[in-house]
Amino acid sequence: MTTQEPAGPGLPVAEQPPTAEQPPAGESRPTAGQVPAAEQLSPVSRTALAVARGRAYESAQPEPLFIDPYALAFVTAAGAPPRPGDKPLGPLARRLLMHGILRTRHYDDGLLAADTRQVVILAAGLDTRAHRLPWPDGTRLYEIDLPPVLAFKEQVLTAHGARPQCERTALPADLTDPDWPDRLCAEGFDPGQPTAWLAEGLLVYLEADQAAQLLTTVGELSAPGSRLLVEQGRDVSRTPVEEGLTEMTSLWRGGLGPRTADWLEAHGWTIRFTSLDDLAARHGRTLPPATGTATNGFLEAARA
Repeated sequence: MTTQEPAGPGLPVAEQPPTAEQPPAGESRPTAGQVPAAEQLSPVSRTALAVARGRAYESAQPEPLFIDPYALAFVTAAGAPPRPGDKPLGPLARRLLMHGILRTRHYDDGLLAADTRQVVILAAGLDTRAHRLPWPDGTRLYEIDLPPVLAFKEQVLTAHGARPQCERTALPADLTDPDWPDRLCAEGFDPGQPTAWLAEGLLVYLEADQAAQLLTTVGELSAPGSRLLVEQGRDVSRTPVEEGLTEMTSLWRGGLGPRTADWLEAHGWTIRFTSLDDLAARHGRTLPPATGTATNGFLEAARA
């Protein structure tokens, strides 16, 4: 299923009850009672619920760095554990929570600053930027992820009457399959136009060769003026064991690790680095002490 939606008002959950509007031709919309349980998602896909919990937590703060009005709806619909902060967190969990919060705001700003009308979110998970960011007129945003993830996401968004702020296309695809670029282009993606790419929290779940192949493909699809937002990477061999996190951290494969920037520069990208410490200071946040698996920052890669 591919969902193409016109731009429309994206209101917070509390302000926008479920609607009974007719779905677009050829698209069926399940009711709220048909939302699948989190157990139907793959282990890697379930990590999107942890990201949603962090975004729900931040959205409820007195002065949040962002507001995701649908994050808690995903967590509730999946029957997942409550928001972070409802129970004590270990040192690694605290670090990862703040990392995820700062990362979300940083990528929000970076995507809008890219000033392109074509955006692709790789392994989009439960990302709702299509619905909550003020996109310029004419923006077309593509979300790529596995079919069960997009189906779950679509059901929750539909149940809450969510409407995107841009033209949105949800493309069910496996990024390790070689045919995903052809399918993306078949949905209207134009490799001749500058693109803003987002790979948020993705590469760490890939082997080094898989990460290199994915980034090679992104480079082949990127016209001059394109931007790629991605993390610098971490040495997963130093990941500490912490109760409640092993289900997630055991899935980390490392991607290109700390050499991500070097790889991108060697393959035609110009890199700008933003450290996690600088980002925390910029937003007036206290960063928990670093752990053995700390990610030191974020990369914005430009295609010359």
